[in-house]
Amino acid sequence: MRKKAPVKKVSTDGFIRIISGKFKGRKLPVKNVEGLRPTTDRIKETVFNWLMQDTRDAKVLDCFAGSGGLGFEALSRFAAHTDFIELDKLAATQLQKNITTLNLNNAHVINDNALAFLQKNNSATPYSLVFVDPPFRKGLAQPCCEALEAQNWLTSDALIYVEVEKELAFSAPQTWQVIKEKQAGQVLCQLYQRSPLSHQ
Repeated sequence: MRKKAPVKKVSTDGFIRIISGKFKGRKLPVKNVEGLRPTTDRIKETVFNWLMQDTRDAKVLDCFAGSGGLGFEALSRFAAHTDFIELDKLAATQLQKNITTLNLNNAHVINDNALAFLQKNNSATPYSLVFVDPPFRKGLAQPCCEALEAQNWLTSDALIYVEVEKELAFSAPQTWQVIKEKQAGQVLCQLYQRSPLSHQ
């Protein structure tokens, strides 16, 4: 019996499952990279129940994409387009492979540092739905959300889902209002809406 190369064995570890929509039940491989923490099916189901009326035709940004679980779920539920930002080269390559597997022409992978990318002013069409689910205990959620707000990445009434460790003292931009919240174990899940009144 042939031995598998240990590097390959370590680099591919597990999968995500799309829980609803046109790709319901599909399993996509996930690279085992440091800091990657796919959102659980239970939390994902809660989040997309919150977003039931808002995913179709949305322009979506998955800021710390990792496995791509949130972005692919949005695409399965008929989002117009999803951009995945992922720093790790192996994880970004796997995201692109999964896009090809699903035969998607409305998804794009950006292999870059999310904070550096978002701190540039956005001159393209802003996003109506954004996922901020960074690796825990690295202090990434706050500056990410501040950059999203400051650099024209969001539509006036954009929805922003933030998933952080519950002990984190996270403070959203003043123009965001929390509309849904749930704690699941050590994880705090919050859905914000940007207030169009503050931008008139």
